[in-house]
Amino acid sequence: MDGIHGLHPTTKVRRYLEAGYWTNETIDGVFREQVRTRGDSPAIVDPTNRPSLVGSTPRRMSWTELDTEVTRTAAWLLERGIGRGDVIGMQLPNGIELVQTYLAAWTIGAVVSPLAMQYREHEVVTMADKAGCTALVTCHRFGDRRPAAEALAVRERIPSLHHVVAFGDPTERPPDAPEGVLDLAPAAATEEDRQRVDAYRAAHPNDPNDCVTIAWTSGTESEPKGVLRAHYDWLCFAWATIEAPKVTTDDVLLNMFPMINMAGICGMLLPWLRTGSTLVQHHPFDPATLFDQLVQERVTYTLAPPTLLWRLLNDEELLGTVDLSNLTRLGSGSVPLQVPMVRGWQERFGIGVINFFGSNEGIGLLSNTDDFPDPQLRAQYFPNYGHTDREWSSRSSKWTRVRLVDVETGKEVTEPGHSGELRIAGPMLFAGYLDHESLPDAFDEDGFLKTGEIFEIAGENGEFLHYLDRTKDLIIRGGMNIAPAELESLILDHPSIAEVAVIGDPDETMGERVASIVVLHPGTQLSLDELVAWLRNKHIASFKLPERLDIRPALPRNPVGKLLKRELRIPTGG
Repeated sequence: MDGIHGLHPTTKVRRYLEAGYWTNETIDGVFREQVRTRGDSPAIVDPTNRPSLVGSTPRRMSWTELDTEVTRTAAWLLERGIGRGDVIGMQLPNGIELVQTYLAAWTIGAVVSPLAMQYREHEVVTMADKAGCTALVTCHRFGDRRPAAEALAVRERIPSLHHVVAFGDPTERPPDAPEGVLDLAPAAATEEDRQRVDAYRAAHPNDPNDCVTIAWTSGTESEPKGVLRAHYDWLCFAWATIEAPKVTTDDVLLNMFPMINMAGICGMLLPWLRTGSTLVQHHPFDPATLFDQLVQERVTYTLAPPTLLWRLLNDEELLGTVDLSNLTRLGSGSVPLQVPMVRGWQERFGIGVINFFGSNEGIGLLSNTDDFPDPQLRAQYFPNYGHTDREWSSRSSKWTRVRLVDVETGKEVTEPGHSGELRIAGPMLFAGYLDHESLPDAFDEDGFLKTGEIFEIAGENGEFLHYLDRTKDLIIRGGMNIAPAELESLILDHPSIAEVAVIGDPDETMGERVASIVVLHPGTQLSLDELVAWLRNKHIASFKLPERLDIRPALPRNPVGKLLKRELRIPTGG
Protein backbone atom coordinates (compact mmCIF):
# COMPACT_ATOMS: atom_id res chain seq x y z
CA MET A 1 0.00 0.00 0.00
CA ASP A 2 1.29 3.47 -0.88
CA GLY A 3 2.01 5.96 1.87
CA ILE A 4 2.53 3.41 4.64
CA HIS A 5 5.88 4.91 5.68
CA GLY A 6 6.42 8.50 6.80
CA LEU A 7 2.78 9.35 7.45
CA HIS A 8 3.40 12.80 8.97
CA PRO A 9 5.34 15.58 7.19
CA THR A 10 8.95 16.05 8.29
CA THR A 11 8.27 19.59 9.50
CA LYS A 12 5.51 18.37 11.81
CA VAL A 13 7.66 15.53 13.14
CA ARG A 14 10.52 17.91 13.92
CA ARG A 15 8.20 20.41 15.62
CA TYR A 16 6.50 17.85 17.85
CA LEU A 17 9.73 16.09 18.76
CA GLU A 18 11.32 19.41 19.77
CA ALA A 19 8.24 20.25 21.84
CA GLY A 20 8.39 16.87 23.61
CA TYR A 21 4.93 15.79 22.47
CA TRP A 22 6.34 12.92 20.45
CA THR A 23 9.29 10.65 21.21
CA ASN A 24 11.21 8.16 19.08
CA GLU A 25 9.54 5.22 20.81
CA THR A 26 7.61 2.60 18.87
CA ILE A 27 4.69 0.60 20.27
CA ASP A 28 6.55 -2.68 19.83
CA GLY A 29 9.51 -1.14 21.65
CA VAL A 30 7.25 -0.20 24.58
CA PHE A 31 6.10 -3.83 24.69
CA ARG A 32 9.64 -5.20 24.77
CA GLU A 33 10.50 -2.82 27.60
CA GLN A 34 7.58 -4.13 29.64
CA VAL A 35 8.71 -7.69 28.98
CA ARG A 36 12.15 -6.75 30.28
CA THR A 37 10.87 -5.04 33.43
CA ARG A 38 7.70 -7.04 34.18
CA GLY A 39 8.92 -10.52 33.24
CA ASP A 40 6.86 -13.17 35.03
CA SER A 41 4.20 -10.73 36.28
CA PRO A 42 0.62 -11.28 35.03
CA ALA A 43 0.04 -9.69 31.64
CA ILE A 44 -3.15 -10.83 29.94
CA VAL A 45 -6.23 -13.00 30.53
CA ASP A 46 -8.69 -14.54 28.07
CA PRO A 47 -12.48 -14.16 28.40
CA THR A 48 -13.91 -16.86 30.64
CA ASN A 49 -16.58 -17.63 28.03
CA ARG A 50 -13.96 -18.56 25.45
CA PRO A 51 -15.24 -22.18 25.14
CA SER A 52 -18.62 -20.99 23.82
CA LEU A 53 -16.94 -18.22 21.83
CA VAL A 54 -14.27 -20.09 19.86
CA GLY A 55 -14.27 -23.62 21.32
CA SER A 56 -11.13 -23.78 23.46
CA THR A 57 -9.98 -23.21 27.03
CA PRO A 58 -9.21 -19.69 28.34
CA ARG A 59 -5.59 -18.89 29.05
CA ARG A 60 -3.65 -16.39 31.12
CA MET A 61 -0.08 -15.35 30.42
CA SER A 62 2.82 -13.48 31.96
CA TRP A 63 4.74 -10.84 30.03
CA THR A 64 7.54 -13.32 29.34
CA GLU A 65 5.13 -15.98 28.10
CA LEU A 66 3.35 -13.45 25.92
CA ASP A 67 6.64 -12.28 24.44
CA THR A 68 7.75 -15.75 23.40
CA GLU A 69 4.44 -16.41 21.61
CA VAL A 70 4.52 -12.98 19.96
CA THR A 71 8.01 -13.76 18.69
CA ARG A 72 6.85 -17.11 17.31
CA THR A 73 3.92 -15.43 15.56
CA ALA A 74 6.20 -12.77 14.07
CA ALA A 75 8.54 -15.46 12.77
CA TRP A 76 5.59 -17.37 11.28
CA LEU A 77 4.47 -14.26 9.42
CA LEU A 78 7.99 -13.66 8.12
CA GLU A 79 8.18 -17.25 6.87
CA ARG A 80 5.18 -16.50 4.68
CA GLY A 81 6.68 -13.37 3.21
CA ILE A 82 4.77 -10.88 5.35
CA GLY A 83 6.90 -8.00 6.61
CA ARG A 84 7.37 -4.27 6.94
CA GLY A 85 4.68 -2.27 5.18
CA ASP A 86 2.38 -5.21 4.50
CA VAL A 87 -1.21 -4.88 5.72
CA ILE A 88 -2.75 -7.63 7.82
CA GLY A 89 -6.51 -7.69 8.13
CA MET A 90 -7.54 -8.97 11.54
CA GLN A 91 -11.00 -10.24 12.46
CA LEU A 92 -10.63 -11.78 15.90
CA PRO A 93 -12.67 -11.58 19.11
CA ASN A 94 -11.09 -9.98 22.16
CA GLY A 95 -8.58 -12.48 23.48
CA ILE A 96 -4.90 -13.21 23.73
CA GLU A 97 -4.52 -14.03 20.01
CA LEU A 98 -5.85 -10.63 19.03
CA VAL A 99 -3.21 -8.87 21.12
CA GLN A 100 -0.52 -11.23 19.84
CA THR A 101 -1.48 -10.40 16.25
CA TYR A 102 -1.07 -6.69 16.90
CA LEU A 103 2.27 -7.10 18.68
CA ALA A 104 3.69 -9.61 16.20
CA ALA A 105 2.73 -7.43 13.23
CA TRP A 106 4.19 -4.31 14.81
CA THR A 107 7.37 -6.18 15.74
CA ILE A 108 8.11 -6.76 12.03
CA GLY A 109 6.71 -3.42 10.85
CA ALA A 110 3.46 -4.71 9.39
CA VAL A 111 0.21 -2.72 9.56
CA VAL A 112 -2.96 -4.09 11.17
CA SER A 113 -6.41 -3.27 9.84
CA PRO A 114 -8.79 -4.55 12.54
CA LEU A 115 -12.30 -5.61 11.53
CA ALA A 116 -15.29 -6.08 13.82
CA MET A 117 -16.48 -9.64 14.38
CA GLN A 118 -19.97 -8.55 13.33
CA TYR A 119 -18.75 -7.73 9.84
CA ARG A 120 -19.80 -10.12 7.10
CA GLU A 121 -18.93 -10.57 3.44
CA HIS A 122 -19.74 -7.04 2.28
CA GLU A 123 -17.73 -5.22 4.96
CA VAL A 124 -14.80 -7.66 4.94
CA VAL A 125 -14.39 -7.51 1.16
CA THR A 126 -14.78 -3.72 1.00
CA MET A 127 -12.34 -2.92 3.80
CA ALA A 128 -9.73 -5.60 3.06
CA ASP A 129 -9.68 -4.57 -0.59
CA LYS A 130 -9.37 -0.87 0.22
CA ALA A 131 -6.56 -1.53 2.68
CA GLY A 132 -4.75 -3.91 0.33
CA CYS A 133 -4.56 -6.68 2.89
CA THR A 134 -1.92 -9.33 2.19
CA ALA A 135 -3.27 -11.65 4.87
CA LEU A 136 -6.46 -11.93 6.87
CA VAL A 137 -6.03 -13.35 10.36
CA THR A 138 -9.24 -14.67 11.86
CA CYS A 139 -10.54 -17.78 13.66
CA HIS A 140 -12.23 -21.03 12.67
CA ARG A 141 -15.15 -20.62 15.05
CA PHE A 142 -17.08 -17.71 16.51
CA GLY A 143 -20.24 -19.01 18.11
CA ASP A 144 -22.16 -20.65 15.27
CA ARG A 145 -20.20 -18.80 12.59
CA ARG A 146 -17.10 -19.96 10.65
CA PRO A 147 -15.15 -16.73 9.95
CA ALA A 148 -12.14 -18.40 8.31
CA ALA A 149 -14.36 -20.29 5.89
CA GLU A 150 -16.30 -17.09 5.17
CA ALA A 151 -13.07 -15.24 4.40
CA LEU A 152 -11.76 -18.02 2.18
CA ALA A 153 -14.98 -17.95 0.17
CA VAL A 154 -14.43 -14.30 -0.81
CA ARG A 155 -10.64 -14.35 -1.22
CA GLU A 156 -10.85 -14.05 -5.01
CA ARG A 157 -12.69 -10.74 -4.61
CA ILE A 158 -9.72 -9.27 -2.74
CA PRO A 159 -6.85 -9.21 -5.28
CA SER A 160 -4.14 -8.39 -2.71
CA LEU A 161 -5.11 -11.21 -0.32
CA HIS A 162 -2.70 -14.16 -0.39
CA HIS A 163 -3.36 -15.83 2.95
CA VAL A 164 -6.41 -16.59 5.09
CA VAL A 165 -5.13 -17.53 8.53
CA ALA A 166 -6.98 -19.15 11.42
CA PHE A 167 -5.15 -18.20 14.62
CA GLY A 168 -5.97 -20.24 17.70
CA ASP A 169 -5.85 -23.51 19.57
CA PRO A 170 -5.87 -26.53 17.19
CA THR A 171 -8.96 -27.85 19.04
CA GLU A 172 -10.91 -24.91 17.59
CA ARG A 173 -10.60 -26.32 14.06
CA PRO A 174 -13.97 -27.83 13.03
CA PRO A 175 -13.96 -31.16 11.17
CA ASP A 176 -15.39 -29.53 8.07
CA ALA A 177 -12.82 -26.69 7.92
CA PRO A 178 -12.03 -26.00 4.25
CA GLU A 179 -8.66 -26.58 2.65
CA GLY A 180 -6.77 -23.39 1.91
CA VAL A 181 -6.95 -21.87 5.39
CA LEU A 182 -3.55 -21.66 7.08
CA ASP A 183 -3.55 -22.73 10.74
CA LEU A 184 -1.48 -20.71 13.19
CA ALA A 185 -1.35 -22.23 16.66
CA PRO A 186 -0.03 -20.24 19.63
CA ALA A 187 3.38 -21.62 20.56
CA ALA A 188 6.62 -20.67 22.27
CA ALA A 189 9.36 -19.31 20.03
CA THR A 190 12.40 -21.39 19.27
CA GLU A 191 15.87 -19.93 19.25
CA GLU A 192 15.71 -20.01 15.46
CA ASP A 193 12.47 -17.99 15.57
CA ARG A 194 14.04 -15.36 17.78
CA GLN A 195 17.13 -15.09 15.61
CA ARG A 196 14.99 -14.73 12.49
CA VAL A 197 12.92 -11.92 14.02
CA ASP A 198 15.95 -10.12 15.49
CA ALA A 199 17.78 -10.28 12.16
CA TYR A 200 14.76 -8.96 10.29
CA ARG A 201 14.28 -6.09 12.72
CA ALA A 202 17.95 -5.15 12.44
CA ALA A 203 17.73 -5.11 8.64
CA HIS A 204 14.30 -3.41 8.55
CA PRO A 205 14.07 -1.14 11.62
CA ASN A 206 10.71 0.37 12.49
CA ASP A 207 10.22 4.10 12.27
CA PRO A 208 7.82 5.82 14.70
CA ASN A 209 6.33 7.63 11.71
CA ASP A 210 5.30 4.32 10.10
CA CYS A 211 1.62 3.41 9.89
CA VAL A 212 0.62 0.81 12.49
CA THR A 213 -3.17 0.65 12.15
CA ILE A 214 -5.87 1.30 9.61
CA ALA A 215 -8.91 1.65 11.85
CA TRP A 216 -12.29 2.29 10.30
CA THR A 217 -14.64 5.12 11.09
CA SER A 218 -17.91 3.96 12.58
CA GLY A 219 -19.88 4.69 9.42
CA THR A 220 -22.98 5.86 11.31
CA GLU A 221 -23.94 8.16 8.43
CA SER A 222 -21.88 7.06 5.43
CA GLU A 223 -19.41 4.51 4.15
CA PRO A 224 -16.55 3.99 6.64
CA LYS A 225 -13.16 5.55 5.92
CA GLY A 226 -9.78 4.03 6.80
CA VAL A 227 -7.97 6.11 9.43
CA LEU A 228 -4.16 5.93 9.19
CA ARG A 229 -2.25 6.09 12.46
CA ALA A 230 1.45 5.97 13.31
CA HIS A 231 3.41 5.08 16.45
CA TYR A 232 3.92 8.81 17.04
CA ASP A 233 0.29 9.85 17.33
CA TRP A 234 -1.07 6.67 18.98
CA LEU A 235 1.49 6.82 21.80
CA CYS A 236 0.86 10.53 22.26
CA PHE A 237 -2.92 10.09 22.23
CA ALA A 238 -2.69 7.35 24.87
CA TRP A 239 -1.47 9.74 27.56
CA ALA A 240 -5.01 11.11 27.81
CA THR A 241 -6.45 7.67 28.55
CA ILE A 242 -3.63 6.82 30.96
CA GLU A 243 -3.57 10.00 33.00
CA ALA A 244 -7.31 10.63 33.37
CA PRO A 245 -7.95 7.33 35.21
CA LYS A 246 -4.36 7.34 36.62
CA VAL A 247 -3.58 3.85 35.34
CA THR A 248 -0.57 2.27 37.05
CA THR A 249 1.32 -1.02 36.98
CA ASP A 250 -0.85 -2.35 39.81
CA ASP A 251 -4.12 -1.92 37.91
CA VAL A 252 -6.24 -4.67 36.40
CA LEU A 253 -7.99 -3.41 33.26
CA LEU A 254 -11.14 -5.04 31.91
CA ASN A 255 -11.65 -4.44 28.19
CA MET A 256 -15.22 -4.91 26.98
CA PHE A 257 -14.92 -2.84 23.77
CA PRO A 258 -13.97 -4.50 20.48
CA MET A 259 -10.24 -3.81 20.22
CA ILE A 260 -10.57 -2.28 16.78
CA ASN A 261 -10.76 1.48 17.30
CA MET A 262 -10.17 4.36 19.70
CA ALA A 263 -11.92 2.86 22.75
CA GLY A 264 -10.28 -0.56 22.57
CA ILE A 265 -6.85 0.49 21.28
CA CYS A 266 -6.27 3.88 22.88
CA GLY A 267 -8.53 3.32 25.87
CA MET A 268 -7.27 -0.13 26.90
CA LEU A 269 -4.48 -1.68 24.80
CA LEU A 270 -2.04 1.24 24.89
CA PRO A 271 -2.56 2.13 28.59
CA TRP A 272 -1.92 -1.55 29.39
CA LEU A 273 1.27 -1.58 27.32
CA ARG A 274 2.53 1.71 28.67
CA THR A 275 1.99 0.86 32.34
CA GLY A 276 2.65 -2.89 32.39
CA SER A 277 -0.64 -3.53 34.17
CA THR A 278 -2.86 -6.61 33.67
CA LEU A 279 -5.37 -6.79 30.80
CA VAL A 280 -8.53 -8.89 31.10
CA GLN A 281 -10.34 -9.43 27.80
CA HIS A 282 -14.14 -9.62 27.52
CA HIS A 283 -16.17 -10.52 24.42
CA PRO A 284 -18.98 -10.24 23.49
CA PHE A 285 -20.83 -8.30 26.17
CA ASP A 286 -22.42 -10.72 28.61
CA PRO A 287 -23.53 -9.53 32.08
CA ALA A 288 -22.88 -12.83 33.87
CA THR A 289 -19.40 -13.17 32.38
CA LEU A 290 -18.63 -9.50 33.01
CA PHE A 291 -19.48 -9.61 36.70
CA ASP A 292 -17.65 -12.88 37.16
CA GLN A 293 -14.53 -11.29 35.67
CA LEU A 294 -14.92 -8.14 37.77
CA VAL A 295 -14.89 -10.22 40.94
CA GLN A 296 -12.53 -13.07 40.05
CA GLU A 297 -9.86 -10.89 38.43
CA ARG A 298 -10.24 -8.04 40.95
CA VAL A 299 -10.67 -5.49 38.18
CA THR A 300 -9.82 -1.91 39.20
CA TYR A 301 -10.70 0.02 36.04
CA THR A 302 -12.81 -0.41 32.93
CA LEU A 303 -14.41 1.53 30.10
CA ALA A 304 -18.12 1.01 29.51
CA PRO A 305 -20.83 2.49 27.30
CA PRO A 306 -23.10 5.01 29.09
CA THR A 307 -26.21 2.93 28.41
CA LEU A 308 -24.64 -0.07 30.14
CA LEU A 309 -23.62 1.92 33.22
CA TRP A 310 -27.12 3.39 33.45
CA ARG A 311 -28.77 -0.02 33.18
CA LEU A 312 -26.48 -1.57 35.78
CA LEU A 313 -27.09 1.26 38.19
CA ASN A 314 -30.82 0.59 37.94
CA ASP A 315 -30.56 -3.21 38.27
CA GLU A 316 -30.85 -3.61 42.04
CA GLU A 317 -31.12 -7.38 41.88
CA LEU A 318 -27.91 -7.76 39.88
CA LEU A 319 -25.92 -5.16 41.82
CA GLY A 320 -26.90 -6.84 45.06
CA THR A 321 -25.07 -9.99 44.03
CA VAL A 322 -21.79 -8.41 42.93
CA ASP A 323 -18.75 -7.31 44.91
CA LEU A 324 -17.49 -4.06 43.37
CA SER A 325 -15.02 -3.27 46.13
CA ASN A 326 -11.96 -3.52 43.84
CA LEU A 327 -13.42 -1.30 41.12
CA THR A 328 -12.25 2.26 41.76
CA ARG A 329 -12.73 4.10 38.43
CA LEU A 330 -14.92 3.90 35.35
CA GLY A 331 -14.53 5.54 31.97
CA SER A 332 -17.35 6.31 29.59
CA GLY A 333 -18.39 8.81 26.95
CA SER A 334 -18.53 9.68 23.25
CA VAL A 335 -22.19 10.51 23.85
CA PRO A 336 -23.58 12.83 26.54
CA LEU A 337 -23.53 11.21 29.98
CA GLN A 338 -26.64 11.23 32.14
CA VAL A 339 -26.08 13.31 35.26
CA PRO A 340 -28.02 10.82 37.45
CA MET A 341 -25.79 8.00 36.19
CA VAL A 342 -22.51 9.79 36.93
CA ARG A 343 -23.81 11.00 40.29
CA GLY A 344 -25.25 7.59 41.14
CA TRP A 345 -21.97 5.70 40.68
CA GLN A 346 -20.09 8.29 42.71
CA GLU A 347 -22.54 8.65 45.58
CA ARG A 348 -23.51 4.99 45.86
CA PHE A 349 -20.19 3.25 45.20
CA GLY A 350 -17.58 6.01 45.47
CA ILE A 351 -16.60 5.37 41.84
CA GLY A 352 -15.83 8.37 39.66
CA VAL A 353 -16.99 8.09 36.04
CA ILE A 354 -14.50 9.83 33.75
CA ASN A 355 -16.10 11.52 30.74
CA PHE A 356 -14.19 10.90 27.48
CA PHE A 357 -14.97 12.39 24.10
CA GLY A 358 -12.79 10.85 21.41
CA SER A 359 -12.60 9.47 17.90
CA ASN A 360 -10.30 7.46 15.67
CA GLU A 361 -9.16 10.71 14.07
CA GLY A 362 -7.87 12.05 17.37
CA ILE A 363 -10.52 14.15 19.06
CA GLY A 364 -9.43 14.07 22.68
CA LEU A 365 -11.52 15.87 25.30
CA LEU A 366 -11.82 14.52 28.83
CA SER A 367 -13.33 15.49 32.15
CA ASN A 368 -11.62 13.70 35.03
CA THR A 369 -12.38 13.62 38.73
CA ASP A 370 -9.52 16.00 39.61
CA ASP A 371 -10.68 18.83 37.35
CA PHE A 372 -14.39 18.05 37.76
CA PRO A 373 -15.04 16.67 41.26
CA ASP A 374 -18.72 17.61 40.90
CA PRO A 375 -20.36 14.71 38.98
CA GLN A 376 -22.94 17.04 37.45
CA LEU A 377 -20.27 19.22 35.87
CA ARG A 378 -18.27 16.17 34.81
CA ALA A 379 -21.25 14.70 32.99
CA GLN A 380 -22.14 17.89 31.16
CA TYR A 381 -18.90 19.72 30.36
CA PHE A 382 -15.40 19.37 28.93
CA PRO A 383 -12.44 21.74 29.37
CA ASN A 384 -12.18 24.62 26.93
CA TYR A 385 -8.46 24.05 26.43
CA GLY A 386 -6.33 27.16 26.25
CA HIS A 387 -9.09 29.77 26.30
CA THR A 388 -8.98 30.83 29.94
CA ASP A 389 -6.41 31.15 32.69
CA ARG A 390 -7.61 27.93 34.28
CA GLU A 391 -5.07 25.09 34.44
CA TRP A 392 -6.13 21.52 33.66
CA SER A 393 -4.39 18.46 35.06
CA SER A 394 -3.79 16.43 31.87
CA ARG A 395 -0.75 16.96 29.70
CA SER A 396 -3.00 16.69 26.63
CA SER A 397 -4.70 19.93 27.74
CA LYS A 398 -1.40 21.71 27.10
CA TRP A 399 -0.91 20.05 23.73
CA THR A 400 -4.39 20.52 22.31
CA ARG A 401 -5.81 23.60 20.60
CA VAL A 402 -9.56 23.93 20.20
CA ARG A 403 -11.94 26.43 18.71
CA LEU A 404 -15.59 26.62 17.72
CA VAL A 405 -16.65 27.83 14.28
CA ASP A 406 -20.14 28.95 13.30
CA VAL A 407 -21.38 26.41 10.76
CA GLU A 408 -23.12 29.07 8.65
CA THR A 409 -20.78 32.08 8.76
CA GLY A 410 -17.45 30.30 9.28
CA LYS A 411 -16.55 32.81 12.01
CA GLU A 412 -14.96 31.72 15.27
CA VAL A 413 -17.32 31.52 18.22
CA THR A 414 -15.91 33.18 21.35
CA GLU A 415 -18.97 33.90 23.49
CA PRO A 416 -21.13 31.55 25.59
CA GLY A 417 -24.54 30.53 24.31
CA HIS A 418 -23.57 30.46 20.63
CA SER A 419 -23.03 27.02 19.09
CA GLY A 420 -20.31 26.08 16.64
CA GLU A 421 -18.46 23.16 15.16
CA LEU A 422 -15.57 21.90 17.30
CA ARG A 423 -12.24 22.13 15.54
CA ILE A 424 -9.16 20.67 17.11
CA ALA A 425 -5.41 20.60 16.48
CA GLY A 426 -2.51 18.90 18.18
CA PRO A 427 -0.12 15.93 18.18
CA MET A 428 -2.85 13.32 18.82
CA LEU A 429 -4.43 13.81 15.39
CA PHE A 430 -4.24 11.16 12.70
CA ALA A 431 -2.17 11.61 9.57
CA GLY A 432 -4.94 11.10 7.04
CA TYR A 433 -7.49 8.80 5.47
CA LEU A 434 -6.69 5.78 3.37
CA ASP A 435 -8.21 7.22 0.21
CA HIS A 436 -6.52 10.63 0.66
CA GLU A 437 -9.47 12.19 -1.21
CA SER A 438 -11.37 12.83 2.01
CA LEU A 439 -8.44 14.63 3.63
CA PRO A 440 -8.95 18.16 2.23
CA ASP A 441 -12.45 18.20 3.67
CA ALA A 442 -11.26 16.93 7.06
CA PHE A 443 -9.02 19.90 7.98
CA ASP A 444 -9.45 23.66 7.68
CA GLU A 445 -6.90 26.08 6.28
CA ASP A 446 -5.16 26.37 9.68
CA GLY A 447 -4.74 22.61 10.11
CA PHE A 448 -7.61 22.12 12.56
CA LEU A 449 -9.63 18.92 12.26
CA LYS A 450 -13.25 19.69 11.37
CA THR A 451 -14.92 17.27 13.75
CA GLY A 452 -18.54 17.68 12.73
CA GLU A 453 -19.44 17.96 16.43
CA ILE A 454 -21.47 20.91 17.73
CA PHE A 455 -20.50 22.49 21.06
CA GLU A 456 -21.10 25.74 22.86
CA ILE A 457 -18.96 27.66 25.33
CA ALA A 458 -20.18 27.48 28.93
CA GLY A 459 -19.13 28.39 32.48
CA GLU A 460 -18.81 31.71 34.25
CA ASN A 461 -15.49 32.41 32.57
CA GLY A 462 -15.98 30.42 29.39
CA GLU A 463 -13.84 27.61 30.77
CA PHE A 464 -16.12 24.78 29.64
CA LEU A 465 -17.35 23.26 26.41
CA HIS A 466 -20.86 21.82 26.33
CA TYR A 467 -21.64 19.16 23.73
CA LEU A 468 -24.82 19.68 21.73
CA ASP A 469 -24.82 17.28 18.79
CA ARG A 470 -23.37 16.26 15.44
CA THR A 471 -23.87 18.68 12.57
CA LYS A 472 -25.56 15.92 10.57
CA ASP A 473 -27.99 15.15 13.40
CA LEU A 474 -29.30 18.68 13.94
CA ILE A 475 -33.07 18.95 13.50
CA ILE A 476 -34.34 22.11 11.87
CA ARG A 477 -38.02 22.65 12.73
CA GLY A 478 -39.60 25.77 11.35
CA GLY A 479 -36.22 27.47 11.14
CA MET A 480 -35.29 26.57 14.73
CA ASN A 481 -32.26 24.35 15.36
CA ILE A 482 -32.80 21.45 17.77
CA ALA A 483 -29.84 19.45 19.11
CA PRO A 484 -31.03 15.84 19.55
CA ALA A 485 -28.32 15.03 22.08
CA GLU A 486 -29.54 17.77 24.41
CA LEU A 487 -33.10 16.48 24.20
CA GLU A 488 -31.96 12.86 24.56
CA SER A 489 -30.19 13.73 27.79
CA LEU A 490 -33.41 15.18 29.22
CA ILE A 491 -35.56 12.26 28.05
CA LEU A 492 -33.17 9.71 29.57
CA ASP A 493 -34.00 11.10 32.99
CA HIS A 494 -37.55 9.74 32.63
CA PRO A 495 -37.89 6.75 34.98
CA SER A 496 -39.47 4.54 32.30
CA ILE A 497 -36.84 5.09 29.60
CA ALA A 498 -33.71 2.96 29.25
CA GLU A 499 -32.48 4.22 25.85
CA VAL A 500 -33.50 6.99 23.48
CA ALA A 501 -32.76 8.37 20.04
CA VAL A 502 -34.19 11.68 18.89
CA ILE A 503 -34.45 12.20 15.15
CA GLY A 504 -36.16 14.54 12.71
CA ASP A 505 -39.14 13.31 10.70
CA PRO A 506 -39.46 15.05 7.31
CA ASP A 507 -42.41 17.44 7.18
CA GLU A 508 -43.60 19.59 4.27
CA THR A 509 -44.72 22.47 6.48
CA MET A 510 -42.12 22.61 9.25
CA GLY A 511 -39.18 21.02 7.45
CA GLU A 512 -38.76 18.48 10.25
CA ARG A 513 -40.65 17.40 13.35
CA VAL A 514 -39.18 15.85 16.46
CA ALA A 515 -39.52 12.08 16.91
CA SER A 516 -38.44 10.16 20.00
CA ILE A 517 -37.48 6.49 19.56
CA VAL A 518 -37.21 4.80 22.97
CA VAL A 519 -36.51 1.51 24.73
CA LEU A 520 -38.42 1.16 28.00
CA HIS A 521 -37.35 -0.44 31.22
CA PRO A 522 -39.04 -3.83 31.74
CA GLY A 523 -42.54 -3.59 33.17
CA THR A 524 -43.07 0.08 32.29
CA GLN A 525 -45.35 1.88 29.84
CA LEU A 526 -45.31 5.31 28.28
CA SER A 527 -47.47 7.38 25.93
CA LEU A 528 -46.53 10.41 23.86
CA ASP A 529 -48.80 12.65 25.95
CA GLU A 530 -47.15 11.44 29.15
CA LEU A 531 -43.67 12.08 27.75
CA VAL A 532 -44.57 15.56 26.51
CA ALA A 533 -46.17 16.46 29.85
CA TRP A 534 -43.07 15.25 31.68
CA LEU A 535 -40.81 17.32 29.42
CA ARG A 536 -42.99 20.42 29.83
CA ASN A 537 -42.24 20.20 33.55
CA LYS A 538 -38.57 20.54 32.58
CA HIS A 539 -39.49 23.96 31.16
CA ILE A 540 -37.96 23.44 27.74
CA ALA A 541 -38.92 25.35 24.62
CA SER A 542 -42.14 24.02 23.13
CA PHE A 543 -40.65 23.63 19.63
CA LYS A 544 -38.35 20.91 21.05
CA LEU A 545 -41.19 18.69 22.28
CA PRO A 546 -41.52 15.31 20.51
CA GLU A 547 -44.41 14.91 18.10
CA ARG A 548 -43.95 11.18 17.62
CA LEU A 549 -43.10 8.41 20.08
CA ASP A 550 -41.87 5.05 18.82
CA ILE A 551 -41.32 2.32 21.43
CA ARG A 552 -38.93 -0.44 20.35
CA PRO A 553 -37.30 -3.47 21.98
CA ALA A 554 -33.82 -2.24 21.01
CA LEU A 555 -32.04 0.52 19.10
CA PRO A 556 -29.81 -0.31 16.12
CA ARG A 557 -26.10 0.01 16.84
CA ASN A 558 -22.91 -0.62 14.90
CA PRO A 559 -20.23 -3.11 16.05
CA VAL A 560 -18.65 -0.60 18.44
CA GLY A 561 -21.94 0.38 20.05
CA LYS A 562 -22.65 3.67 18.28
CA LEU A 563 -26.25 4.39 17.49
CA LEU A 564 -27.23 4.04 13.83
CA LYS A 565 -29.73 6.86 13.44
CA ARG A 566 -29.87 6.40 9.69
CA GLU A 567 -31.78 3.15 10.28
CA LEU A 568 -34.40 5.03 12.30
CA ARG A 569 -35.06 7.89 9.92
CA ILE A 570 -38.07 8.07 7.65
CA PRO A 571 -36.89 8.66 4.05
CA THR A 572 -37.87 12.01 2.58
CA GLY A 573 -41.28 11.61 1.00
CA GLY A 574 -41.85 8.41 2.99
